[in-house]
Amino acid sequence: MASDSLSITDNRTGKQYELPIADGSVRAADLRQIKTSDDDFGLLSYDPSLLNTATVRSAVTYIDGDAGILRYRGYPIEQLAEHSTYLEVVYLLLNGELPNKEQLLEFEEDVRFRTMVLETVREQMETYRYDAHPMGMLLGSMATMSTYYPASRDVMDLESRKIQTVRAISKVATVAAWCYRHTLSYPFIYPDNDLTYAGNFLNMLFRMVEPKYVPNPVIERAIDVLFILHADHEQNASANAMRAIASSQADPYSALAGAIGSLSGPLHGGANEAVIRMLQFIGRKDNVPEFIKNVKDGTSGRLMGFGHRVYKNYDPRARIIKTLADQVFEVTGVNPLLEIALELERIALEDDFFVSRQLYPNVDFYSGLIYQAMGFPVEMFPVLFAVPRTSGWMAQWNEGVTDREQRIVRPRQIYVGEGERDYVPINQR
Repeated sequence: MASDSLSITDNRTGKQYELPIADGSVRAADLRQIKTSDDDFGLLSYDPSLLNTATVRSAVTYIDGDAGILRYRGYPIEQLAEHSTYLEVVYLLLNGELPNKEQLLEFEEDVRFRTMVLETVREQMETYRYDAHPMGMLLGSMATMSTYYPASRDVMDLESRKIQTVRAISKVATVAAWCYRHTLSYPFIYPDNDLTYAGNFLNMLFRMVEPKYVPNPVIERAIDVLFILHADHEQNASANAMRAIASSQADPYSALAGAIGSLSGPLHGGANEAVIRMLQFIGRKDNVPEFIKNVKDGTSGRLMGFGHRVYKNYDPRARIIKTLADQVFEVTGVNPLLEIALELERIALEDDFFVSRQLYPNVDFYSGLIYQAMGFPVEMFPVLFAVPRTSGWMAQWNEGVTDREQRIVRPRQIYVGEGERDYVPINQR
């Protein structure tokens, strides 16, 4: 009997099976051999929401939720946030290695070259209602890109994939900024390629009548770090959506639209908005103990911004953002909700009710406070998430379409509906 194997006895038949274990997992398809008869389909694994199912082998991002570890291509997120730039991290995610100086300069120039979008995109965006949600505008606009770049449909062509990847990362910042401007009925600002990726994004967001926009260096660096922290996060809901759509060999912009749609939900990209609304509901620092009591009693909803599907420790991104928030508030002024957030965190981290449930602050707890201090409405929060996450989605997409083990995604189901029934004419029902 092999040591790296799982022995199973089927008590229905008394038969024994030995399944190989590799990388701490067994292949679900190996369960198919466990049958009660020749015409039995075979045993299935049932895993709602994929709580304990690995669907891919990936070299992009590593997470150890128990230890609070997040690494991109092996590099700790703490080191990247301190020393790197967003576009350097993007290069790393896409290529597997950090660039040298010449490679980075070439990549940055390639991104700058593609930040401009076609005028038809601007014309399309102007047709959205004044109160259209920015995430809906972003989704629609990025999906439209597939009609402008028909070569994107040839997903097995390496050169085309490289071009579409840079296009998506470049243009999503322009489109996202224009979504914000449209909600304010402001004229759209075109890219300024003299600026960094983060600086240009701020330019397209906030430039008014000044002939040359000069971003505040603290805010510019904060955006860059936030983008690094949000660039990828392994097989989350939106990355899974991206890979699932791409498994049919759909073009990357269609897959991006699906990923953006997944991110738009309040349980994913909208989580930091929920934190802000919770803090506003609490209202004052003095109200925090009562709110905590009601959460524990089940009478006051959930403690938003705490806990994570993966992390059972302090989210490493939350530690970085907490420090970043202090730097931002020196420029913008302290967000009045910060006092409530700090008191909420202090009490929750000392309360065994939350500690025993491994409910620690996650990345959403402080990111919303920073974005709000910068002047963004809560509706823009998921858009600000989608801009950097596009680089992670494209890295996941590139890895998925070249993975020979992957086929079109087609989960099995356990049918629980009616058995065969005869049709009854409508006048007899």
